[in-house]
Amino acid sequence: MYNFLYNFYSLATEIYILFNVCLLLIYGVFFSSVSKLGYPLLNKNFTLLTLQILFFSFILTFIQTPLYIISWNDLLIVDIFTYYIKLILLLSAIGWLFLSFEYFTFKKVNYYELWILVLLAIIAMLVVLQSYDLLAIYLAIEFQSLILYILASINRTSEFSTEAGLKYFILGAFSSAFLLCGASIVYGLTGLTNLNDLSKFFASVFLNENFFSYNLIVGFSFILVAFLFKLSAAPFHIWSPDVYEGAPLIITAFFSILPKLAIVGLLFRFLLYTFHDLLLFWQGIILSSIFLSLIIGTFGAFAQYKWKRFLAYSSINHVGFLLLGMLQGDLESISSVIFYLIIYIITMIGIFSFVINTKIYKYPNFYQIRYLDDISAIIKYNPFLTFSITILLFSLAGIPPLAGFFSKLFILVAALQVNSFGISLLAVIMSCVACFYYIRLIKNMYFEPISYTWKVIKPMDKLSSLTLVISIISILFLFVDIEILSIISLVMSIPLLY
Repeated sequence: MYNFLYNFYSLATEIYILFNVCLLLIYGVFFSSVSKLGYPLLNKNFTLLTLQILFFSFILTFIQTPLYIISWNDLLIVDIFTYYIKLILLLSAIGWLFLSFEYFTFKKVNYYELWILVLLAIIAMLVVLQSYDLLAIYLAIEFQSLILYILASINRTSEFSTEAGLKYFILGAFSSAFLLCGASIVYGLTGLTNLNDLSKFFASVFLNENFFSYNLIVGFSFILVAFLFKLSAAPFHIWSPDVYEGAPLIITAFFSILPKLAIVGLLFRFLLYTFHDLLLFWQGIILSSIFLSLIIGTFGAFAQYKWKRFLAYSSINHVGFLLLGMLQGDLESISSVIFYLIIYIITMIGIFSFVINTKIYKYPNFYQIRYLDDISAIIKYNPFLTFSITILLFSLAGIPPLAGFFSKLFILVAALQVNSFGISLLAVIMSCVACFYYIRLIKNMYFEPISYTWKVIKPMDKLSSLTLVISIISILFLFVDIEILSIISLVMSIPLLY
């Protein structure tokens, strides 16, 4: 009886969302062809219902007591870390959903299956965060990946979307094969799949130069490569710009915010808890990935002239900073990564609220901005919107006293305290270089001469404007009481080491 209650308690939020997914599916099947409702109205109904489900999921998760429970035959874990990271994930999903109301009306998206897939993807991410076994990790990541493949190709009338989904599927299948192969090698050598058992095993085994150690390192490397692929860290980033470009813009925003949060949470538990005794080995892999992510993400963004590819390379650069915080694996570095991740999510939601909902009139219709040059001289038409995107770009660049500066500062301080001087210096140099393409955008907005054709910018909808304002206020005034997020990040990181 107690086991049943523990199992239900650990997945209460996921069960609630899954139950509502079944109801939404029935509603869509029976009413999607009703002429009295009409497709746009039905799509709006689904957006509101999805928002309601996510809101009550957040409330349900929030009122739960953050107990320490290992449930479902040791496949899943519930602790303070998963409690807070699930709240952050659900809040991020609600913020993303605020951007989608106007987008789907403007694009006339009439298929209800998209909301079913989004909710299933959120369930998969919540399960990924709680995974405590190599088998559970593989199944949860595959569940998440399959849904993301479909979302990338959800626009059936666009060959670019189909191409993005196909590329993502083929490359993702390779990463899944690496994950499964690595898990098989680790299980074949140790007979264990549970992360807690593996942690105890490595704490009592001295790894010397023998056949066992070499094979174990190969299996561990395969698993880590799969995780870095899902995180779009270099040199496993090749899929990211093409998928971001081909997927619909709102799905690109989904990819850049939510899956990264789930994979980073899983990496914390995998590297810093289970395989902490292999620290000296996986530090080399992570260090190489940091170096390449910073270089490729920074210089790759210079060659881009489209917003989606530009944001893809910018995210690769930020992944390098996230991995830099994981390099040492102590309590301070973990809390700095969590702090950085929160600021990154807030900033990206603000950036996409601008990119998705800024529409410029070009005869005979309004069009979403697609190229970086579309925002040239925008100060002449909407000064407040220009100021907002300026604050967001400065925060991404790490200009003080914005929140982005403090997030990078905490990462660098944690790295310098463990004598990682070389990679920290490279991160500072790459941040300075990255400032040039952010400042280039700001220069185009403020100082580019008006073209011979005057632009007309359509006003943003209320929800997107509210999301943008909340993002701006958070970035501007977080330094007033920055200890709040720091304490939350520190509390979240304690269960990973103790």
